[in-house]
Amino acid sequence: MEVKAKSRFSRISPRKARLVVNLIRGKDVNEALRALTFLDKKAAIMVKKLVQSAVANAEQKQVIDVDNLYVKHISVDMGPAVHRFRPAAQGRAQPIRKRISHFNLVLDER
Repeated sequence: MEVKAKSRFSRISPRKARLVVNLIRGKDVNEALRALTFLDKKAAIMVKKLVQSAVANAEQKQVIDVDNLYVKHISVDMGPAVHRFRPAAQGRAQPIRKRISHFNLVLDER
């Protein structure tokens, strides 16, 4: 039985978030949470909250043994970019794109 959790419109670029997500793909939930706790990245906090949310969803369903869960699928997709402009020389403007991520997580039982 699968358990899903989503986090949308997170203010971090997908490229930076994928570095963290690739570390926990396929791991046991307890091992993934332990790895995320000691990882010094902004995305690690976001992904840790997402995993905890999925575990809480599994506890709420009461059909799955929470101790046997593992990360079956996790992905980071690009959301809409927020456009800003920075002043440049001679009256010009340089565009800045602040990127946004969507996280998708699926936990399953071993």
